[in-house]
Amino acid sequence: MTAITRRTVAGALCVAATVAWLATGRGVFWPRWVYFAVGVLLLGRLLLRRALRVPPGRRLWLALDAAACTLVWCADLSVWVLTGGGYFWPFWTLLGMATIVGLHAWVVSRPPGARERELTDRIATLTRSRRSAVDQQAAELKRIERDLHDGAQARLVSLALALGLAGELLRRDVDGAAQLLAEARATATAALDDLRTVTQSIHPAVLADRGLGDAVRALALDLAVPVTVVGDPPAQLPPAVQTAAYFAVAEALANVAKHSGATAACVTFDDGVGDVLRIRVDDNGCGGADASRGTGLRGIIGRLDAIDARLTVDSPVGGPTRATVTIPIEPG
Repeated sequence: MTAITRRTVAGALCVAATVAWLATGRGVFWPRWVYFAVGVLLLGRLLLRRALRVPPGRRLWLALDAAACTLVWCADLSVWVLTGGGYFWPFWTLLGMATIVGLHAWVVSRPPGARERELTDRIATLTRSRRSAVDQQAAELKRIERDLHDGAQARLVSLALALGLAGELLRRDVDGAAQLLAEARATATAALDDLRTVTQSIHPAVLADRGLGDAVRALALDLAVPVTVVGDPPAQLPPAVQTAAYFAVAEALANVAKHSGATAACVTFDDGVGDVLRIRVDDNGCGGADASRGTGLRGIIGRLDAIDARLTVDSPVGGPTRATVTIPIEPG
Protein backbone atom coordinates (compact mmCIF):
# COMPACT_ATOMS: atom_id res chain seq x y z
CA MET A 1 0.00 0.00 0.00
CA THR A 2 1.45 3.34 -1.04
CA ALA A 3 1.65 6.42 1.20
CA ILE A 4 -1.05 8.19 -0.82
CA THR A 5 -3.36 5.19 -0.49
CA ARG A 6 -2.79 5.00 3.27
CA ARG A 7 -3.53 8.71 3.71
CA THR A 8 -6.64 8.36 1.55
CA VAL A 9 -7.96 5.42 3.60
CA ALA A 10 -7.22 7.23 6.88
CA GLY A 11 -8.99 10.36 5.68
CA ALA A 12 -11.96 8.34 4.44
CA LEU A 13 -12.33 6.64 7.85
CA CYS A 14 -12.29 9.98 9.64
CA VAL A 15 -14.79 11.50 7.24
CA ALA A 16 -17.06 8.44 7.47
CA ALA A 17 -17.00 8.56 11.29
CA THR A 18 -17.82 12.28 11.26
CA VAL A 19 -20.69 11.78 8.79
CA ALA A 20 -22.05 8.93 10.93
CA TRP A 21 -21.91 11.14 14.02
CA LEU A 22 -23.79 13.90 12.20
CA ALA A 23 -26.37 11.45 10.87
CA THR A 24 -27.06 9.90 14.29
CA GLY A 25 -27.96 13.15 15.97
CA ARG A 26 -24.59 14.35 17.09
CA GLY A 27 -24.25 14.23 20.89
CA VAL A 28 -20.88 13.24 22.36
CA PHE A 29 -18.23 13.62 19.67
CA TRP A 30 -17.19 9.97 19.61
CA PRO A 31 -15.39 10.21 16.17
CA ARG A 32 -12.43 11.63 18.09
CA TRP A 33 -11.51 8.07 19.05
CA VAL A 34 -11.41 7.15 15.36
CA TYR A 35 -9.09 10.09 14.82
CA PHE A 36 -7.04 8.88 17.78
CA ALA A 37 -6.67 5.34 16.39
CA VAL A 38 -5.76 6.59 12.90
CA GLY A 39 -3.27 9.06 14.36
CA VAL A 40 -1.59 6.39 16.50
CA LEU A 41 -1.21 4.07 13.51
CA LEU A 42 0.25 6.78 11.28
CA LEU A 43 2.58 8.07 13.98
CA GLY A 44 3.73 4.53 14.79
CA ARG A 45 4.56 3.88 11.16
CA LEU A 46 6.46 7.18 10.89
CA LEU A 47 8.49 6.48 14.04
CA LEU A 48 9.25 2.93 12.90
CA ARG A 49 10.49 4.11 9.48
CA ARG A 50 12.77 6.67 11.09
CA ALA A 51 14.14 4.11 13.56
CA LEU A 52 14.89 1.59 10.82
CA ARG A 53 17.16 4.12 9.10
CA VAL A 54 19.73 3.51 11.83
CA PRO A 55 22.44 1.01 10.74
CA PRO A 56 22.13 -2.52 12.21
CA GLY A 57 23.62 -2.94 15.65
CA ARG A 58 22.99 -1.88 19.21
CA ARG A 59 21.97 1.63 18.16
CA LEU A 60 19.22 0.21 15.97
CA TRP A 61 17.64 -1.49 18.99
CA LEU A 62 17.96 1.77 20.95
CA ALA A 63 16.18 3.63 18.13
CA LEU A 64 13.36 1.05 18.08
CA ASP A 65 13.04 1.28 21.86
CA ALA A 66 12.88 5.08 21.70
CA ALA A 67 10.27 4.92 18.91
CA ALA A 68 8.06 2.53 20.94
CA CYS A 69 8.33 4.64 24.10
CA THR A 70 7.56 7.83 22.16
CA LEU A 71 4.48 6.21 20.62
CA VAL A 72 3.21 5.03 24.03
CA TRP A 73 3.66 8.47 25.62
CA CYS A 74 2.03 10.28 22.68
CA ALA A 75 -0.92 7.88 22.92
CA ASP A 76 -1.28 8.54 26.66
CA LEU A 77 -1.03 12.29 26.12
CA SER A 78 -3.74 12.12 23.45
CA VAL A 79 -6.01 10.10 25.74
CA TRP A 80 -5.51 12.69 28.49
CA VAL A 81 -6.45 15.52 26.10
CA LEU A 82 -9.45 13.65 24.65
CA THR A 83 -10.82 12.81 28.09
CA GLY A 84 -10.89 16.42 29.22
CA GLY A 85 -7.52 16.99 30.83
CA GLY A 86 -7.45 17.35 34.61
CA TYR A 87 -4.67 15.79 36.66
CA PHE A 88 -1.65 15.41 34.34
CA TRP A 89 -1.15 11.69 34.84
CA PRO A 90 0.82 11.26 31.51
CA PHE A 91 3.77 12.70 33.52
CA TRP A 92 4.30 9.27 35.09
CA THR A 93 4.23 7.60 31.70
CA LEU A 94 6.78 10.14 30.47
CA LEU A 95 8.99 9.47 33.50
CA GLY A 96 8.83 5.72 32.97
CA MET A 97 9.51 5.88 29.24
CA ALA A 98 12.40 8.34 29.77
CA THR A 99 13.88 5.98 32.37
CA ILE A 100 13.67 3.01 30.00
CA VAL A 101 15.27 4.90 27.09
CA GLY A 102 17.90 6.44 29.37
CA LEU A 103 18.96 3.06 30.75
CA HIS A 104 19.05 1.60 27.26
CA ALA A 105 21.17 4.52 26.03
CA TRP A 106 23.55 4.01 28.97
CA VAL A 107 23.94 0.32 28.11
CA VAL A 108 24.60 1.18 24.45
CA SER A 109 27.22 3.75 25.44
CA ARG A 110 29.18 1.14 27.39
CA PRO A 111 32.18 -0.45 25.61
CA PRO A 112 31.21 -3.72 23.91
CA GLY A 113 32.15 -6.98 25.56
CA ALA A 114 34.82 -9.34 24.32
CA ARG A 115 32.31 -11.56 22.50
CA GLU A 116 30.70 -8.60 20.75
CA ARG A 117 34.10 -7.22 19.72
CA GLU A 118 34.98 -10.64 18.36
CA LEU A 119 31.76 -10.77 16.34
CA THR A 120 32.29 -7.21 15.09
CA ASP A 121 35.82 -8.04 13.95
CA ARG A 122 34.52 -11.21 12.33
CA ILE A 123 31.86 -9.30 10.39
CA ALA A 124 34.45 -6.73 9.29
CA THR A 125 36.77 -9.52 8.12
CA LEU A 126 33.99 -11.27 6.21
CA THR A 127 32.94 -8.01 4.56
CA ARG A 128 36.52 -7.22 3.57
CA SER A 129 37.19 -10.75 2.31
CA ARG A 130 33.98 -10.78 0.24
CA ARG A 131 34.86 -7.45 -1.34
CA SER A 132 38.43 -8.62 -1.91
CA ALA A 133 37.26 -11.91 -3.44
CA VAL A 134 34.97 -10.08 -5.87
CA ASP A 135 37.73 -7.64 -6.83
CA GLN A 136 40.28 -10.43 -7.24
CA GLN A 137 37.90 -12.46 -9.38
CA ALA A 138 37.29 -9.48 -11.67
CA ALA A 139 41.01 -8.75 -11.90
CA GLU A 140 41.79 -12.43 -12.54
CA LEU A 141 39.22 -12.68 -15.33
CA LYS A 142 40.59 -9.49 -16.88
CA ARG A 143 44.15 -10.84 -16.68
CA ILE A 144 43.13 -14.17 -18.26
CA GLU A 145 41.30 -12.36 -21.06
CA ARG A 146 44.34 -10.16 -21.68
CA ASP A 147 46.74 -13.12 -21.65
CA LEU A 148 44.59 -15.08 -24.08
CA HIS A 149 44.11 -12.06 -26.35
CA ASP A 150 47.78 -11.07 -26.44
CA GLY A 151 49.19 -14.59 -26.41
CA ALA A 152 47.33 -17.64 -27.68
CA GLN A 153 44.76 -15.72 -29.75
CA ALA A 154 47.42 -13.72 -31.60
CA ARG A 155 49.44 -16.86 -32.29
CA LEU A 156 46.36 -18.75 -33.53
CA VAL A 157 45.56 -15.89 -35.92
CA SER A 158 49.14 -16.04 -37.17
CA LEU A 159 48.80 -19.82 -37.51
CA ALA A 160 45.65 -19.47 -39.62
CA LEU A 161 47.34 -16.95 -41.92
CA ALA A 162 50.43 -19.15 -42.29
CA LEU A 163 48.32 -22.19 -43.18
CA GLY A 164 46.36 -20.14 -45.71
CA LEU A 165 49.55 -18.91 -47.39
CA ALA A 166 50.99 -22.42 -47.35
CA GLY A 167 47.88 -23.71 -49.11
CA GLU A 168 48.30 -21.07 -51.83
CA LEU A 169 52.02 -21.86 -52.30
CA LEU A 170 51.60 -25.62 -52.22
CA ARG A 171 51.28 -25.99 -56.02
CA ARG A 172 53.74 -23.38 -57.23
CA ASP A 173 56.36 -23.20 -54.43
CA VAL A 174 56.71 -26.41 -52.46
CA ASP A 175 59.78 -25.23 -50.56
CA GLY A 176 58.08 -21.99 -49.53
CA ALA A 177 54.99 -23.92 -48.43
CA ALA A 178 57.16 -26.29 -46.39
CA GLN A 179 58.82 -23.34 -44.68
CA LEU A 180 55.45 -21.81 -43.85
CA LEU A 181 54.23 -25.14 -42.46
CA ALA A 182 57.31 -25.33 -40.25
CA GLU A 183 56.60 -21.81 -39.00
CA ALA A 184 52.97 -22.78 -38.43
CA ARG A 185 54.08 -25.79 -36.38
CA ALA A 186 56.29 -23.55 -34.25
CA THR A 187 53.44 -21.07 -33.82
CA ALA A 188 51.06 -23.84 -32.77
CA THR A 189 53.59 -25.06 -30.19
CA ALA A 190 54.01 -21.53 -28.85
CA ALA A 191 50.21 -21.12 -28.65
CA LEU A 192 49.99 -24.35 -26.65
CA ASP A 193 52.70 -23.06 -24.32
CA ASP A 194 50.74 -19.83 -23.84
CA LEU A 195 47.56 -21.76 -23.07
CA ARG A 196 49.47 -23.99 -20.66
CA THR A 197 50.84 -20.90 -18.91
CA VAL A 198 47.36 -19.42 -18.57
CA THR A 199 45.92 -22.64 -17.16
CA GLN A 200 48.85 -22.94 -14.76
CA SER A 201 48.08 -19.46 -13.44
CA ILE A 202 44.47 -20.52 -12.80
CA HIS A 203 45.13 -23.89 -11.17
CA PRO A 204 48.48 -25.64 -11.64
CA ALA A 205 48.15 -29.20 -12.88
CA VAL A 206 50.79 -30.45 -10.45
CA LEU A 207 48.68 -29.12 -7.58
CA ALA A 208 45.71 -31.20 -8.68
CA ASP A 209 47.81 -34.27 -9.48
CA ARG A 210 50.42 -34.35 -6.70
CA GLY A 211 49.09 -32.16 -3.90
CA LEU A 212 50.33 -29.02 -2.16
CA GLY A 213 53.71 -30.31 -0.99
CA ASP A 214 54.94 -31.53 -4.39
CA ALA A 215 53.46 -28.47 -6.10
CA VAL A 216 55.52 -26.18 -3.86
CA ARG A 217 58.63 -28.30 -4.50
CA ALA A 218 58.07 -28.02 -8.25
CA LEU A 219 57.63 -24.28 -7.83
CA ALA A 220 60.89 -24.02 -5.88
CA LEU A 221 62.82 -25.68 -8.71
CA ASP A 222 61.98 -22.82 -11.10
CA LEU A 223 63.27 -20.03 -8.85
CA ALA A 224 66.63 -18.36 -9.31
CA VAL A 225 67.09 -18.37 -5.52
CA PRO A 226 67.83 -21.80 -4.02
CA VAL A 227 64.79 -22.88 -2.02
CA THR A 228 64.58 -25.73 0.48
CA VAL A 229 61.20 -27.29 1.26
CA VAL A 230 60.89 -28.90 4.69
CA GLY A 231 58.02 -31.08 5.86
CA ASP A 232 54.71 -31.91 4.22
CA PRO A 233 51.18 -30.57 4.61
CA PRO A 234 48.33 -32.85 5.70
CA ALA A 235 47.33 -35.32 3.02
CA GLN A 236 43.66 -34.35 2.78
CA LEU A 237 43.23 -30.62 2.35
CA PRO A 238 40.21 -28.94 0.75
CA PRO A 239 40.93 -27.74 -2.82
CA ALA A 240 40.27 -24.11 -1.87
CA VAL A 241 42.82 -24.32 0.95
CA GLN A 242 45.42 -25.93 -1.30
CA THR A 243 44.96 -23.31 -4.01
CA ALA A 244 45.12 -20.37 -1.61
CA ALA A 245 48.16 -21.78 0.21
CA TYR A 246 49.97 -22.53 -3.07
CA PHE A 247 49.51 -19.05 -4.50
CA ALA A 248 50.40 -17.46 -1.14
CA VAL A 249 53.69 -19.36 -1.10
CA ALA A 250 54.23 -18.59 -4.79
CA GLU A 251 53.76 -14.84 -4.19
CA ALA A 252 56.00 -14.92 -1.13
CA LEU A 253 58.77 -16.69 -3.07
CA ALA A 254 58.33 -14.26 -5.97
CA ASN A 255 58.88 -11.39 -3.52
CA VAL A 256 62.00 -13.14 -2.26
CA ALA A 257 63.38 -13.45 -5.78
CA LYS A 258 62.48 -9.90 -6.84
CA HIS A 259 63.09 -7.71 -3.82
CA SER A 260 64.98 -9.39 -1.00
CA GLY A 261 68.43 -9.93 -2.51
CA ALA A 262 68.48 -13.27 -0.68
CA THR A 263 70.85 -16.10 -1.54
CA ALA A 264 68.72 -18.83 0.06
CA ALA A 265 65.14 -19.40 1.14
CA CYS A 266 63.21 -22.10 2.96
CA VAL A 267 59.56 -23.16 2.95
CA THR A 268 58.51 -25.10 6.06
CA PHE A 269 55.23 -26.95 6.47
CA ASP A 270 54.21 -27.26 10.09
CA ASP A 271 50.80 -28.77 10.84
CA GLY A 272 51.26 -27.51 14.41
CA VAL A 273 48.77 -28.44 17.08
CA GLY A 274 45.09 -28.93 16.49
CA ASP A 275 43.31 -27.91 13.32
CA VAL A 276 45.84 -25.36 12.06
CA LEU A 277 48.35 -25.51 9.22
CA ARG A 278 51.31 -23.15 9.31
CA ILE A 279 53.57 -22.47 6.37
CA ARG A 280 56.73 -20.44 6.96
CA VAL A 281 58.71 -18.81 4.18
CA ASP A 282 62.16 -17.67 5.40
CA ASP A 283 64.91 -15.90 3.48
CA ASN A 284 68.27 -14.36 4.36
CA GLY A 285 67.69 -11.19 2.37
CA CYS A 286 67.80 -7.52 3.30
CA GLY A 287 64.40 -7.46 5.06
CA GLY A 288 62.12 -4.45 5.26
CA ALA A 289 59.08 -6.20 3.77
CA ASP A 290 55.88 -4.28 4.53
CA ALA A 291 52.33 -5.36 3.63
CA SER A 292 51.23 -1.71 3.45
CA ARG A 293 53.56 -1.06 0.52
CA GLY A 294 53.14 -2.64 -2.90
CA THR A 295 50.52 -5.14 -3.94
CA GLY A 296 52.25 -8.50 -3.48
CA LEU A 297 51.71 -9.02 0.25
CA ARG A 298 48.31 -7.32 0.12
CA GLY A 299 47.32 -9.77 -2.61
CA ILE A 300 48.32 -12.68 -0.34
CA ILE A 301 46.26 -11.24 2.52
CA GLY A 302 43.23 -10.78 0.28
CA ARG A 303 43.46 -14.35 -1.00
CA LEU A 304 43.90 -15.77 2.52
CA ASP A 305 40.96 -13.80 3.92
CA ALA A 306 38.65 -15.87 1.75
CA ILE A 307 39.54 -19.03 3.72
CA ASP A 308 39.83 -17.34 7.15
CA ALA A 309 43.61 -17.62 7.04
CA ARG A 310 46.09 -14.90 7.95
CA LEU A 311 49.57 -13.75 7.04
CA THR A 312 52.13 -12.40 9.50
CA VAL A 313 55.42 -10.91 8.37
CA ASP A 314 58.51 -10.45 10.54
CA SER A 315 61.01 -8.53 8.43
CA PRO A 316 63.36 -6.20 10.28
CA VAL A 317 65.58 -3.96 8.17
CA GLY A 318 68.71 -5.92 7.37
CA GLY A 319 66.87 -9.23 7.48
CA PRO A 320 66.15 -12.01 7.78
CA THR A 321 62.49 -12.18 6.76
CA ARG A 322 59.88 -14.68 7.87
CA ALA A 323 56.39 -14.78 6.38
CA THR A 324 54.00 -17.12 8.18
CA VAL A 325 50.72 -18.31 6.68
CA THR A 326 48.29 -19.69 9.27
CA ILE A 327 45.36 -21.65 7.87
CA PRO A 328 42.54 -23.16 9.94
CA ILE A 329 41.62 -26.69 8.87
CA GLU A 330 38.17 -28.12 9.40
CA PRO A 331 38.42 -31.25 11.53
CA GLY A 332 37.86 -34.39 9.52
